[in-house]
Amino acid sequence: MHTDDTIRTDLKGAAWLEAASLQRVFDALETRGAARVAGGAVRDGLLGRPVDDVDVATTLAPSEVVEVLGEGGIKTIPTGLDHGTITAVAGDGEADVYQVTTLRVDVETDGRRAKVAFTDDWAADAGRRDFTMNALYCDRGGALFDPLGGYDDLSRGFVRFAGEARERIEEDYLRILRFFRFNAVFGGDRFDAEGLRACEECRAGLDSLSRERVHEELFKLLPAPGALATVKVMADSGILEHVLPGTFDVGRFERICAIEDGTGRSPDGLLRLASLVLRKAGDADLLRGGLKLTNVQSDRLAGLEAKSSAVDPDLTEPARREALYRSGLPAFEDAVLFNWAASGADADDGRWKDLLALGRSWAVPRFPLRGSDLLALGVTPGPQIGDILDRVEAWWVGQGFPEDETSLRAHLETVIAACDKDQ
Repeated sequence: MHTDDTIRTDLKGAAWLEAASLQRVFDALETRGAARVAGGAVRDGLLGRPVDDVDVATTLAPSEVVEVLGEGGIKTIPTGLDHGTITAVAGDGEADVYQVTTLRVDVETDGRRAKVAFTDDWAADAGRRDFTMNALYCDRGGALFDPLGGYDDLSRGFVRFAGEARERIEEDYLRILRFFRFNAVFGGDRFDAEGLRACEECRAGLDSLSRERVHEELFKLLPAPGALATVKVMADSGILEHVLPGTFDVGRFERICAIEDGTGRSPDGLLRLASLVLRKAGDADLLRGGLKLTNVQSDRLAGLEAKSSAVDPDLTEPARREALYRSGLPAFEDAVLFNWAASGADADDGRWKDLLALGRSWAVPRFPLRGSDLLALGVTPGPQIGDILDRVEAWWVGQGFPEDETSLRAHLETVIAACDKDQ
């Protein structure tokens, strides 16, 4: 949560605002109309967060925007003319690209997209935005314009819908998830009562959203500082069942958050999702389709589902090392953290900490033999190469990864001789 002494009162002197390319955009737009930076850049700048994307709002119609930017030597791309958005390329770098959007109001919505009309009314444009903290504007010198009281809400870490909450949600049901995500990122454990009630009443609208949009919001929410309090409220209010496929375990989610914090690890959205949902065989596939996971995410969850049962503190030291060797460090640590949360053990449990520490304290050795070694010994190319390597590797692992290559080579010759005899 943010308080008044941790938030700026203006954006004067902000490097991103004083960038020459952005000032060129202002120069062009202000030849005929008014322009201000709008939304997230203002919000994040006030909080001292990094500002990556800068959106500019203007009173000029889209056709005028294209015209004045062109006169100013700025390249334009008609990104979303129907919604009044032009991309301005005011320099050679990625930071020199800006979205310029005409002030607008919604005239027709269906819960996923809107038809808009253009206006020159700043307060009307603010009123169509999702939250008051996103309805903040600043001029080229950093002075704020705050038509909805968003600055006060931002300073208190209070997420409040712009205008009537239910109306904002029915314009786009994704705003339900954004309400919870913004609480997790910017707020605390205090939720706006009207907003929460509207989210509960409209939660069935989440079923109409594309899973790609849900995926994007969820993976911004899960690693956020206030994710635990937020997920609890989402579960209690019946929201979570419209977001996640299958059943979920909030207690296990709470434990993984505590374990990450207690071990000094950065929040891991996918591991948190696994702890929340992954309960039985097949759940990884359910998540893949239900949340449109990427191949990398899906493979990681499938690996966790397959290997997690083999990792726990009861393993002997040799068995622990074999599990780490077979899995690799990332998958081993995934399995330890996941099983730790599933076990119900405390976040300061010493046995689990020791198991997790193995991944950093023991350098996993590399099996020293390759297929070329067998070919050099006269083994005929073919499937038997892999079979022999597997048998020798199993012996090597079982012997505790000996560094003595003499014994390894001797065992290799024994295995080769046995294979020759079998043939």
